[in-house]
Amino acid sequence: MANILVVDDEMGIRELLSEILGDEGHVVTTAENAQQARESRAEGAPDLVLLDIWMPDTDGVTLLKEWQRDGLLTMPVIMMSGHATIDTAVEATRIGALNFLEKPISLQKLLKAVQQALTRGQEPVRTAALNPIGRPALSALEADGTSQANHPAYGGAPISASVAPVMPASSEQGFTVSFELPLREARDAFERAYFEHHLVREGGSMTRVAERTGLERTHLYRKLKQLGVEPGKLARKGG
Repeated sequence: MANILVVDDEMGIRELLSEILGDEGHVVTTAENAQQARESRAEGAPDLVLLDIWMPDTDGVTLLKEWQRDGLLTMPVIMMSGHATIDTAVEATRIGALNFLEKPISLQKLLKAVQQALTRGQEPVRTAALNPIGRPALSALEADGTSQANHPAYGGAPISASVAPVMPASSEQGFTVSFELPLREARDAFERAYFEHHLVREGGSMTRVAERTGLERTHLYRKLKQLGVEPGKLARKGG
């Protein structure tokens, strides 16, 4: 488990990343701008920072330079952006960022980058590290040949959670729902009960639920968020 700071001015991105990383067992703190990120960093260094490049007050690259200048870049940082060029991403990695993720962010790329950053975070953090001949060391972005074009997409903007009417809960004996409900509400009630059943059965394991229901994990995360299903609570119920 790690303490992760997510800095992004888009509420949907903050909520989605918080949910995904929280399901992976991490403790997530969010900031919607550079000032909030400064305040959070002043309270102590997180194990990892996911930092958006374009923000309304101070952009992420400038904040990264500020932390580097003030000796506060003691934690791994992953930059994020939906508009930055590769030149910007490479500049950020040369300042001290470990990687760059393009939005919309691939779940597989996100989890891989977070794991790599947390592993690297256990080592002394480099600041614009130089190799023995004095040239900038290869960043994680440059070393594996990653480019913006290589990042798969989620397939759309994060879906905000919707609050649906309270419906009868599912049970092992079966599921009942009023036929007086509109079709969409009845379908949502069934899907909610269906996913809750499998989450309890699998102890909250998103991987096993994805396999059992035949859904890709990214689609599953978004579907649960849309239905208002909270995997963490159901995992404790199943345990």
